[in-house]
Amino acid sequence: MAHLESSFKNMVLALSAITLFAAVTLASVYTLTKEPIAVSKTAKQQNAIKEVLPAYEKLGDVEKIAIETGDSLNVFKAYDKSNQFIGAAVESVSHKGFAGDIKIMVGFDKDGNIVNYSVLEQKETPGLGTKMVDWFKTDKGNQNVRGKNPVTNKLTVNKDGGEVDAITAATISSRAFLDAVRNAYNAYAKNSDAPGVDGESGATHVEEASADSVNSNDIK
Repeated sequence: MAHLESSFKNMVLALSAITLFAAVTLASVYTLTKEPIAVSKTAKQQNAIKEVLPAYEKLGDVEKIAIETGDSLNVFKAYDKSNQFIGAAVESVSHKGFAGDIKIMVGFDKDGNIVNYSVLEQKETPGLGTKMVDWFKTDKGNQNVRGKNPVTNKLTVNKDGGEVDAITAATISSRAFLDAVRNAYNAYAKNSDAPGVDGESGATHVEEASADSVNSNDIK
C-alpha cells in the first residue's frame, strides 16, 4: 500500500473526513434521542400537574400568560365534574438560580392558595440548593409554602423580611425558588378562570440582596 505523502492538503482532507463523520454521528444520535427525550419531558410535566393540583375531573386548554419578567408561562386549568374551575397548575421559571434557571410546577386552588409544587429542572449545588425539591413542603419551622397565598403571605426568605425559612447555606437558591413561585402566582392571577383573585397586586417582589449584604452562609 502506497504511503500517503504528509502534506497540508492531506491533513485538510483527513480533518474534513473526521469532521464530516462526527457531524453525521451527532446528527444520528440527536435524531434517535429527540423523540424519547420529548416523551420523557411531557410525561414529567403531566405527572407534575397531577402532583400539584387538587383532585380534578379534566384539564382545559393550556393558557400561555405573559408576566412582567418577559416570560410567558403555561397555565393548566383544572375543572370538576360540573365543569367548575377548581384551580390551575403553572409551569414557572426563575432566572436567578445560583447555577442557572430553576423551573417548577406550582398548583393553586381557586382562591389562589398554593396546593403543592414540583421541581422540574434545576442545576443547583448538590446537598444545598438541590434540597428545594422537598424543603419548601416540609412541616418544619417556616419552610412549608403549601397552603400559603402569595397575596396575603410574604413569600420571600426571612432575611429579606419574608415568612419563609431559606435552605441552610443556600439563600440564593431559596430566593430563586420563591421568585419562581411568585412568578407562577402572577400568571395564575391573570388566567381567565380565576374569579376573585387579585390579578392587579400580584405577589410581592423583592430586589436581590446587594453583594455587601450577603455573608458567608449565602454563597449558594
